[in-house]
Amino acid sequence: MINIVLLEPEIPNNTGNIVRTCAATGAVLHVIEPCGFSWEDKYLKRSGLDYWEISDVRRYGNLEEFLLKNFNYSGGENMDKAVKEAYTAAGIQTLFSSTKGSIIHSQIRFERDCYVFFGKETRGLPESLLKANYENTFRIPMRAKARSLNLANSVAIVIYEYLRQFEYKNLKTEGKPERWKDGE
Repeated sequence: MINIVLLEPEIPNNTGNIVRTCAATGAVLHVIEPCGFSWEDKYLKRSGLDYWEISDVRRYGNLEEFLLKNFNYSGGENMDKAVKEAYTAAGIQTLFSSTKGSIIHSQIRFERDCYVFFGKETRGLPESLLKANYENTFRIPMRAKARSLNLANSVAIVIYEYLRQFEYKNLKTEGKPERWKDGE
């Protein structure tokens, strides 16, 4: 399963939309605080619609708590290096989405269980985290004059590339308009 990790998201609508995408695809959403919004925010709730009931959203007070609960890792004062030590020791593919990456998202061969980090809407992932994990940092192609894509759109692109590689396993891949169900 793909695990989406939002490091200190700032915009409630984006996080709500990501909740909805994760719920619709079966991805797990991990949110590392602090966030730039309240979890009671009406825009967060509205963007997530009624998908909150079928979503798997896990919240963490900080990066250290995330590493402990997901990689059984504690220790190290340099959290950027601790992330690499944690996923390396656990043997779990961990990737980082950034406009500074040199690998294209569709060139990645996703492992069945993996974690993908996304940064703040205004600044992305910290440079120090990217530097410590650059070999696992990828980008989504875009025009040279564009600074970045919307966070929710970026997450959706990555989730669906992951799902495509696994042939959309456990997802409904067909549909018909209601009026066609009676043979009309």
